[in-house]
Amino acid sequence: MLTNIIYFTVFLILAFVLSIAVKAITRGVEAKQNIKEEKNLELKKENKEKDLEVINQIKELKNLYDSGVINDEEFKKAKEKILK
Repeated sequence: MLTNIIYFTVFLILAFVLSIAVKAITRGVEAKQNIKEEKNLELKKENKEKDLEVINQIKELKNLYDSGVINDEEFKKAKEKILK
C-alpha cells in the first residue's frame, strides 16, 4: 500500500514537471514566431519606403523631362540608374 502511494506521488510530480516543460517550450515557440513576424513587418515597411522613394525620384525625373531640362537620352539613362 505504501509503495502504491509513493508511485502515485512520483507520478504526480513527474506529470507536473512535464506540464511545466511543455508550457515553457510552447512559450518559446510562440516568442520565436512573434519575432519572425515582427521582422517580416519591418522588412515590408522598409520595402514600401524604398518603393516610394524610387517612385518619387522617377516622378521628379519625369517632371524634368516634361519641362525640357533633360532630353530623352538623359531621361532613359537616369531612369535606368534609379531602377538598378
